[in-house]
Amino acid sequence: MQSQSLGLVEKKSLSLPSPLVLEGGDTLDRVTLAYETYGQLNHAKSNAILICHALSGDAHAAGFHQGSDKAGWWEIMVGPGKAIDTDRYFVICSNILGSCMGSTGPSSINPKSGKSYGLAFPVVTIGDMVNAQKALIDHLGITKLLSIIGGSIGGMQTLEWSIRYPEMVFSAIPLATTQRHSALAIAFNEVARQAIMADPNWRDGNYYGDKKPDMGLAVARMIGHITYLSDTAMRNKFGRRLQNKDTFSFNFGADFQVESYLRHQGNKFVNRFDANSFLYITKAADYFDLTTRQAVDHQSPFAKALARYLVVSFTSDWLYPTSKSKAMVKAMKKHNIDVSFCEIEAEWGHDAFLMPNPRLSDMLSGFLDRMNKEYHP
Repeated sequence: MQSQSLGLVEKKSLSLPSPLVLEGGDTLDRVTLAYETYGQLNHAKSNAILICHALSGDAHAAGFHQGSDKAGWWEIMVGPGKAIDTDRYFVICSNILGSCMGSTGPSSINPKSGKSYGLAFPVVTIGDMVNAQKALIDHLGITKLLSIIGGSIGGMQTLEWSIRYPEMVFSAIPLATTQRHSALAIAFNEVARQAIMADPNWRDGNYYGDKKPDMGLAVARMIGHITYLSDTAMRNKFGRRLQNKDTFSFNFGADFQVESYLRHQGNKFVNRFDANSFLYITKAADYFDLTTRQAVDHQSPFAKALARYLVVSFTSDWLYPTSKSKAMVKAMKKHNIDVSFCEIEAEWGHDAFLMPNPRLSDMLSGFLDRMNKEYHP
């Protein structure tokens, strides 16, 4: 059938029924999660797919909100007749804990002080994000997800789900992700965090209601954006072309197109994202490490996994290179897990999973179709 958009969709909100105990030892008494759903949940509640978003994403994965012409961040993949077919599946996407897009995070009001949390917000982990999502899935009355899909930090959540709640995950699709950050990835995140904290408007995170650390956040976004692209993508898109000029300005303005592009991305980001959320989410990604659990539990984190996996990497992703995915697949195969792996040729770098790609779409569609048949024999 011809694919089409979901059209108008609605953002929803859930207040978790009980306090959330965090891995760091703190407890959040009141937690709200923003989420959206698409398609219809079948009578057996067995056609549900959870989509986990990346760092700066939100619950708005597809369709349009009333009064806005901006489509969801994975519009190319989610909708009627698309790879994640909402005519067949009930699709859920929730904004993660610690974010600023409708879920509880450092910009939320601390019920104890009546002011925004700021740095009083406890440090959260990928596991904490998954535990909050688990409460949402319980609220929806779903006992087992047909699949969980996520790229980048969303892939970390996907892996965490399949290990933390193996009985609830029939299949999992981690895209462009890793079992743990390399020193290089941590280094980029740390430089980005330092850019925010060095902004004089940051003021130890207590900037709400006043000037925000926009310059620091913009620089942090520029640093991150460089890691999302590839050398080939940047060379093809910008080369050394100048921006609206024929010669150098001999000052520190944006001479090159790539400079202008990064500044644009940074400035656009400050209008929609909270600097403290950036700190918390990048820290959660840096803390994520499935391999250390093996040392603690004396067994591979995948020893208890029950999901069928589809692991996908991209040739130009130097942030989470294919070698990371292969190591993940190798660890899964040691436990005879049903795992398929594919490295997709793509020049866009880490962000390739967000770009139109017929091969990726066909792969997801085919895998989900197989999972659906195996789940409903």
